[in-house]
Amino acid sequence: MHEGSSQAARTPMARRPTITDLAAKAGVSVATVDRVLNARTPVRTETARRVHEAAAAIGYHAAGLLRERLRAELPFVRLGFLLQRPDQAFFQAFGRELLAACEGARDIRIRPEVAFLESQQPAEVAPRLAALGARSDAVAAVAIEHPAVDAVVADLKARGVRVFALVSDFAPGARDGYLGLDNRKVGRTAAWTIARIAPAPGKVALFVGSHRFLGHEMREIGFRTFFREAAPDFTVLDTLVNLETPALAHEATLGLLHRHPDLAGLYVAGGGMEGVIAALREEGMAGRLVAVCNESTADTRAALADGIMTLVVATPLERLCRELVAQMTRALRDGAADATVFLPFDILVAENI
Repeated sequence: MHEGSSQAARTPMARRPTITDLAAKAGVSVATVDRVLNARTPVRTETARRVHEAAAAIGYHAAGLLRERLRAELPFVRLGFLLQRPDQAFFQAFGRELLAACEGARDIRIRPEVAFLESQQPAEVAPRLAALGARSDAVAAVAIEHPAVDAVVADLKARGVRVFALVSDFAPGARDGYLGLDNRKVGRTAAWTIARIAPAPGKVALFVGSHRFLGHEMREIGFRTFFREAAPDFTVLDTLVNLETPALAHEATLGLLHRHPDLAGLYVAGGGMEGVIAALREEGMAGRLVAVCNESTADTRAALADGIMTLVVATPLERLCRELVAQMTRALRDGAADATVFLPFDILVAENI
């Protein structure tokens, strides 16, 4: 007999884990494991979860059955999420993180629905929010502030649907909660960056997507307030509106640079930064002015690396989505929600991307 064959003959086959092994790993009795496996009598959820985790850890043959049984016994909710334009990289990433947060929820089964808005018009936003709410137990949205939207929120609340505002607040006093950044602080941080880095005081420009986004309005307030209080030698120009559209932002930025070749700083308080970045790159503005925008995307990170952008203020999407799902499910379970949850924002520069 060859040496290899002899060695194979002497090697024992891996032993299949038994119910006794599973009980020992989970720290419970064999009888308890039997109750979990066969659903004979009720077992505490935490105990059943320990048995399942132990089964997965040791490769017990019924681990898959346990997982499905545990999930089937969890409470079930429908969560709806309404985001802005699907062509924007930030909101694409937002949608993915929301689905991941729902999938990762441990104590509840969630059927998520993520929808996107094509425009900021109240005629689209209000009916889309109403329709999503009709299919959901709780909804969260990035939406404009408008009486038509407020009326939808009031109607949803009257029918028992919980409503949360994301990133930019809306329907204050009616919605259950707001989760996002402290947008006034975001605006002040952008202004502080320009005032501290610009070699000398000068003209400063500001873009917003729309003044119907309360988040953009609060960023503008914080931005202007900082310059008024702490850097009055700078001149903040009239605010430009780009409707979160890269093409409009591109054209407006080129016009701005041609009208004000001595521009010292620029802050993009909303979307459309792709158009701003393209215009700054075309005009060779790297290092010639202090530019700040929001959200970490492939475009903004490349702009940081190229010196087009000086600083990016970013929303911690993964953390926001986990906290949002927890808030929504807690509101449905306990009837309680935190009115406002401000998350710390990330600061990105060329050296830490």
